[in-house]
Amino acid sequence: MYTVAFPAVALEGAKAVGKTATVSQRAGTLFKLDDPAELELVLADGSRVLGAEPPVVIDEWQRYSPIWDAIRNAVDAGAPPGTFLLTGSADPRSAPAHTGAGRIVTLRMRPLSLIERLGREPTVSLGELLDGTRATVAGDTDVGLEDYVEEILRGGFPGLRSYSGQELRIQLDSYLRLIVERDFPALGQRVRNPDGLRRWLTAYAAATSTTASFETIRDAATNNQSDKPARSTVIPYRDALQRLFVTDPVRAWRPSRNFLGEVGEAEKHQLLDPALAARLLRVGASRLLAGGQSGPAIPRDGTFLGALFESLVTLSVRVYAIASGIGEGDVRHLRLHRGAREIDLIIEREDGRVLPIEVKLTAVPEDGDVANLNWLASQLGDQVVDRLIITTGRYAYRRKDGVAVVPAALLGP
Repeated sequence: MYTVAFPAVALEGAKAVGKTATVSQRAGTLFKLDDPAELELVLADGSRVLGAEPPVVIDEWQRYSPIWDAIRNAVDAGAPPGTFLLTGSADPRSAPAHTGAGRIVTLRMRPLSLIERLGREPTVSLGELLDGTRATVAGDTDVGLEDYVEEILRGGFPGLRSYSGQELRIQLDSYLRLIVERDFPALGQRVRNPDGLRRWLTAYAAATSTTASFETIRDAATNNQSDKPARSTVIPYRDALQRLFVTDPVRAWRPSRNFLGEVGEAEKHQLLDPALAARLLRVGASRLLAGGQSGPAIPRDGTFLGALFESLVTLSVRVYAIASGIGEGDVRHLRLHRGAREIDLIIEREDGRVLPIEVKLTAVPEDGDVANLNWLASQLGDQVVDRLIITTGRYAYRRKDGVAVVPAALLGP
């Protein structure tokens, strides 16, 4: 749809989420700039890209960042819709001379959502819930807790879906190793202490679905030792991981009128796929189902499995929200000062109205599980278009208080 509407579209996201396979299906000409031979040809004569048969796909465009400005100029010169498709797994080492705003449309691609992994038709539409017309909430599923655990551990990287067991673990370990050994240097980021970077990434994984502070994550990465790396050492790790789309934090939501008291500003930590967090912490299905985890301890409410389930739901909700016309930055979370009130996800429409969402590792939510949803509705009134709690249960329905109860396996765009 987007490739037909716009002259140039840039598809961004982490490696292995399926960008190249997606755009290659539409390619008239494909330039794979991660191939040294093809990159050499483009470096020798960049005009061959602009004159190629459209749609022209430039894979890993950041390896020759001047192409961005060349495409922007081609759009200004009247390139028709569907001419250029760019993919990138990281920000370029040096930014283009122009952002491309108004010329190149940028889209984020994430790992497969839960509905895509399961291959089933959803019965409840997030888009209809966002409409505020009291959407129909119905359906049942045989997807249970063990199935969700399997999907958490299996991950949403299309090329890895055929693997299982030890083969899958080897693939995920290789993915994580290459982040440190290859992707960081490709950004121009020198890694003086690869083991320290790996420990920091593991501590970040342990902080999944929390708003743990920088100091808490750093302490967890260094086993609370007195000799800790300086902020100036660690901050580049965090920034580079975000540039590589490896981390995918959820920003805090602030209401347009700040009448909720002191609203927290901290991001909620998420990796791009919960399978990476589980692998970094070396946890399997039996340990997760028993309520345990390994690795650094980060304070949290609930179990690590609950955090990973929230991470999987967050990934999926972001995909569904964007498919429903919500902006990339409009899926957030709410946390009042000292955690007095927390809501896992807040989706904000263009008109400022919101859909609050709680994610619970439970089959049948109790009154306490929806208390913060009902509290927010009492504070904001008609600004709340609906209320949703996502569960591991069997049935989708509305509670007597009007809250939509939807198993994760039944929710779609």
